[in-house]
Amino acid sequence: MSRLDLVIFGATGFTGKQAVIHMVKFAKKYDLASWGVAGRSETKLRSMITEVSKKTGEDISSVKVIIADIDDDKSLKNMCAQTKMIVNCCGPYRLYGEPVVKAAVENKTNYVDVSGEPQFMETMQLCYDEQAREAGVFIVSACGWDSIPADMGVIFLKQHFAGTLNSVESYLESYLPPEFQAESRERGLINYGTWESLVYGIAHHNELPSLRKKLYPEPLPRLKPKLQRQTLHKKDGKWYLPFLGADESVVYRTQRYLYHNEQERPIQFKAYFKSGSLFQSVLGIFGAVILFIMTKVSFTRNILLKYPKVCSLGMVTKEGPADNVMNNTHFSFELIGKGWESGVDVDNTKPNKTVVAKVTGTNPGYGATVVALLMAAHTILKEREKLPRAGGVTTPGAIFKNTNLINKLIENNLKYEIVGVGSK
Repeated sequence: MSRLDLVIFGATGFTGKQAVIHMVKFAKKYDLASWGVAGRSETKLRSMITEVSKKTGEDISSVKVIIADIDDDKSLKNMCAQTKMIVNCCGPYRLYGEPVVKAAVENKTNYVDVSGEPQFMETMQLCYDEQAREAGVFIVSACGWDSIPADMGVIFLKQHFAGTLNSVESYLESYLPPEFQAESRERGLINYGTWESLVYGIAHHNELPSLRKKLYPEPLPRLKPKLQRQTLHKKDGKWYLPFLGADESVVYRTQRYLYHNEQERPIQFKAYFKSGSLFQSVLGIFGAVILFIMTKVSFTRNILLKYPKVCSLGMVTKEGPADNVMNNTHFSFELIGKGWESGVDVDNTKPNKTVVAKVTGTNPGYGATVVALLMAAHTILKEREKLPRAGGVTTPGAIFKNTNLINKLIENNLKYEIVGVGSK
């Protein structure tokens, strides 16, 4: 029996349903004729199919429905055996991801997800990379807003640098028009699953140093000049704080891969986000400290998970943001790359070139995320000859570097562009 092109697992969840909606369009546009949906409840899956059919105007009642439960290994193996690609939308991945990765590797099935959880991603690389390579399949996390804009943005910037790129600083901004802000206060801006991942990620962040020592026993070479971390700082009249997402972790893993496997000079990377006024920024720091403390004790951690709207000051709800809010939230990543012009002695000369790239889009958490997710899956399926090796647990930048992924993202309103070049 021939395998389906891909299966969306966790299709009745918030992100999974968005992936199904986008898949209706992409199946025709990108020649992915055979696809399916999977989850633990057939009733919910059928109901979701009816809802999506009405929403898109396309009858998808013939889409394959597969029953698979995260607590039933046999059902996961059966799901993976029916497809070439698992698109895993069932998080938090720390809690629910590994059984799906394991089943995918054992059944020689490719796998992508939207995890923004460094502990999960790096643990999967440590535990399953060799097995995935032996099976000839790719296991690629962070294929959503965490961290396609940043990771592929660094790749894009390097491809257009025309010299030696030493460092990249990423500055994230988002904007919601005033007419949609009342809805955002009612339903929030962030889905509960993202909040849950954040809480568990902070609670277990102390696992990362020992994990990375096992994963990378040899340090990268010391690069000069070293890119220093900035804390609260002002740029172009706006205040920024360090971005606590997975971008730095993912970009670092990509650069490690390119250094060890393609002998490329690694690029240093730091990420920041616009934090509002100085007063708002200071409040944000205070809130982050309180959040950090609360995640460390099970009692207060459960309060964070039980009352997300209160604890996040209205940003997170269990219902998830309204369609109007999601579809009108705009974001941009400004990526400032510094290095040397071609032919310059990089060891004895200060960086003399700056190139600025920008990645922009809408609906960061769910629209841009599922576009990136599905285009990553499509690229693995359709551009195998452009991927760098037999398989493995890796990052978007490491395997999509020589593919048409960025062009596909641009086709679907996730824009990459060079906006400035300077030298001194």
